[in-house]
Amino acid sequence: MTLDDLRQRIDRIDEDIVRLLSERAGVAVEIGREKRRQGAPVVDPARENDVLGRVRRLNRGPMSDAAMDALYRSIVRECSRLQEQG
Repeated sequence: MTLDDLRQRIDRIDEDIVRLLSERAGVAVEIGREKRRQGAPVVDPARENDVLGRVRRLNRGPMSDAAMDALYRSIVRECSRLQEQG
C-alpha cells in the first residue's frame, strides 16, 4: 500500500470514530435523562471503572492500556458533562 492509500484508510477510520463517538454521546444524553427521571446521580464511579476495565480487556494494542485509558477517561468525562446538561 502507498502512503496515500494508508492515509485514506485513516480518514475512513476517523469518519467511523467520529460517527461512533457521536452515537455514544447521544446515548449518554438519553442515560442522563433516565437518571434524572429516577433521581440517580449523573456520575457513577463504579460504572466508570467498569467501562475502563472493559476497555482494558478489549485492548489488543498497539496502543498501551495507559493510552487507551486516557482516551476513554476523556470520553467518559465528556459524556458525563453531556448527561448533566441533558
